[in-house]
Amino acid sequence: MISFSSIRTVLVTSIALLMFGAASANAACGGASWYALHSKTASGERMNPSALTAAHRTLPFGSKVKVTNQRNGKSIVVRINDRGPFIKGRVIDLSKGAANRLGFVSAGHTNICMARL
Repeated sequence: MISFSSIRTVLVTSIALLMFGAASANAACGGASWYALHSKTASGERMNPSALTAAHRTLPFGSKVKVTNQRNGKSIVVRINDRGPFIKGRVIDLSKGAANRLGFVSAGHTNICMARL
């Protein structure tokens, strides 16, 4: 039997790919995790775990990105202020505050689609 959450995940992914294009440099789907340090980020600002910020390997600091949790459909906009993630298969690391708003703090990681605004 196919679950509602499986259907929802497929629909969210399909819609994101149709809207942003699978090969777009400004859109991607993949894994996301969260972190909550109190040290300085790669941009030089102090990490604020409750802020809506994120780490990305290549996007310029200050870029705004809409991130959608594929498992529950929740979306937020985050600002890139750090570099990472450094784990294969992950496309973004989010602050704990962002992960909380997306509903995956307890899981530690989730599948997302993101698009640069």
